[in-house]
Amino acid sequence: MENVQAAAELAARIRAEIAKAVVGQREVVEMVLASLIAGGHVLLEGVPGVGKTLVARALAQAFGGSTNRVQFTPDLMPADVVGHVFYDAATGTMKLRKGPVFTHLLLADEINRAPAKTQAALLEVMQERQVTIEGESLPVPQPFMTLATQNPIEMEGTYPLPEAQLDRFLMKVRIAYPSEAEEIDLTRHVTDQRVGDMLPLEAVRIVATPEDVISLQEMAARLTVDGRVREYAVRLVRATREASGVAIGAGPRGAIALIRTARASALLDGRDFVMPDDVKSAAHAVLRHRIQLAPEAELEARTADAVIDGVLEEVEAPRT
Repeated sequence: MENVQAAAELAARIRAEIAKAVVGQREVVEMVLASLIAGGHVLLEGVPGVGKTLVARALAQAFGGSTNRVQFTPDLMPADVVGHVFYDAATGTMKLRKGPVFTHLLLADEINRAPAKTQAALLEVMQERQVTIEGESLPVPQPFMTLATQNPIEMEGTYPLPEAQLDRFLMKVRIAYPSEAEEIDLTRHVTDQRVGDMLPLEAVRIVATPEDVISLQEMAARLTVDGRVREYAVRLVRATREASGVAIGAGPRGAIALIRTARASALLDGRDFVMPDDVKSAAHAVLRHRIQLAPEAELEARTADAVIDGVLEEVEAPRT
C-alpha cells in the first residue's frame, strides 16, 4: 500500500461491495470496517432479521477471507469452538481437530446463549490471536476478527457476557430497524426471482486480499495522533468514571480503543492524522459496553449512551 489515499480507496471499494448485499445500515458497515482495520472485535446487537449475520459474511467475501459461523447454544462446549485432540483408531495416533476459530472472520452467533465456560473459550484467541490446545499454542490466520451477535430483547435462557469479556470487544454496535424506504428495497432485493429467504451474496466481488487488510491495519497504526487528541480520549474515558449514575466507568482499555478506532476512521477518510471528531464519532460504539450503570440509574431508564452524550458535552475537545 503506497499511501493513505490509496488505502482509503481500497477501503471504499470494500465498503461498496458490502453495500451490494447489505441494504442501508451505512453507519454499522462503517464501524465494522473500522474495527477490522483497527484489528479489533465487534459485538453486534440487534433484534432478529436486521442483517447482523449478513454484514459479517459480506465483509469476509469482499476481502477474500475465510469465515466460520458458530451458533452458540447452552450445550456448546469450549472444544466445539477452539478444537480438540482425539485418538485416531485407524492410525493409532493422536490427531488435532481444529475448531471454527481457525478462520479470518469468526461469526459467534447469539454469543450470550452459551454458558460462561464456552464464552471464555474465545478470550485467548481474541486477545492473543492464538489457541492453546493440550499445551501447544496454535496461531489463527491473520487478519483475525470475532464478530459476535446478541439479541437485546430476548433474555430468557441467556448468559450475559461478563465485564472482562465485554472489554475485549473493541466496540459494541447497535443495529436498528431499517427506514421504510430501505425496508422496501430489502424486501425487493431478497424476494425478486428467489426461492426462500436466503440473503444474496453473489453480487459481492472480492476486491482485496487478507494481505491487503493487514497492510491497511499496519498503515492505520502508523497514523499521527497529536498529544492533545490522545489526552482528549483519556479525559473522556476518565469522565465516565465520575459521571452521575455510573457504578463502573470505562477502564484504560477504553482510551486505547478510542485511539485505535479513531486512527481507522481517519484512514477511511483518507487522512494521515487523527482529529478530535474521529474520537467523538467513535465514543458511543467504543464506550457503551464499558460502562456499568448504578441500580438507581437503571430504574430511571438511563442508558450508557446518555452518559456518553453528557461526557461529550462536558469534556472540551481540543482545537486543531
